[in-house]
Amino acid sequence: MRDWVEFGAVKQAVSLEAVLRHYHVPGLRKRRHQLVGRCPIHRGQRDDSFRASLSKNAFHCFACQASGNVLNFVAAMEKCSIRQAALRLQRWFSLGAPDESAARSRRNVRKGELVREKEGRNSPLRFVLTGIDHAHPYLVERGIDRATAVEFGVGFYAGPGLLTGRIVIPIANARGQTVAYAGRALDGSLPKYKLPAGFRKAWELFNLHRAAATGSKTVIVVEGYFDCLRVHRAGLPWVVALMGSSLSAEQENALLEAFDRVVLLLDGDAAGRTASRAIADRLSGRCWVAEVQVPDGAQPDQLSLVDIQHLLG
Repeated sequence: MRDWVEFGAVKQAVSLEAVLRHYHVPGLRKRRHQLVGRCPIHRGQRDDSFRASLSKNAFHCFACQASGNVLNFVAAMEKCSIRQAALRLQRWFSLGAPDESAARSRRNVRKGELVREKEGRNSPLRFVLTGIDHAHPYLVERGIDRATAVEFGVGFYAGPGLLTGRIVIPIANARGQTVAYAGRALDGSLPKYKLPAGFRKAWELFNLHRAAATGSKTVIVVEGYFDCLRVHRAGLPWVVALMGSSLSAEQENALLEAFDRVVLLLDGDAAGRTASRAIADRLSGRCWVAEVQVPDGAQPDQLSLVDIQHLLG
């Protein structure tokens, strides 16, 4: 059976910088958002002919004129086809490949992307990140135990790619299909949360599929991923996160399709209080809604499990 490969997924998951490290390309120098050095493709002597843009994940050699993305680079280095290059990258970087039945159902993905854009849907990812550490000290510091991290697929990712060195958080749609990974920086680097280009947060509610599966008609709404994980760990799994402090029209409709009652548990700062009042005003004409006041200056993920249970009891 012919191996299936997802070109777009490979390009999104693997950074050019990681591929250059794989080939042990010597003498590359970092200049702002690019790497500069000798071209490893034609093995030139000029030490400034090869440029790799870290922001665009693309390369160009001013001597041999080779250029493109990670697939083009590997194809040039290995003297192979783009398809063979993608298969090599999937193998080298342990990218989970979809099974053949799932692959067949997605063969018209590109043709349908415009339709999805009009329908307001994020496309399901066609890869999975592997080797995630669910017991990283950062999670322990944030009060997330290993069982919760495993259930949500959250953990430290040390593999290659755009999210290397970050805490990765899978984001699923209402059907439970993963549509993005959020990458949380640990060293203060920006952006604090890295999301894939083209992903629309306003079209999703974090943890909606699990919350809806509980059968509860009441849903707790928080702002952030870790707020959601903390409330879930407190024994209240009917919780979703806005991934921000505003409620989009798409999120509002998704909430009211699955639940009859909404409990707002937003941050205890001025922005959170203002957002809670605005959302409550919007929803009050469509469903039962309540606002729960988090202590001043606090966030739900900073509260003890007992305090969360007391607030929502």
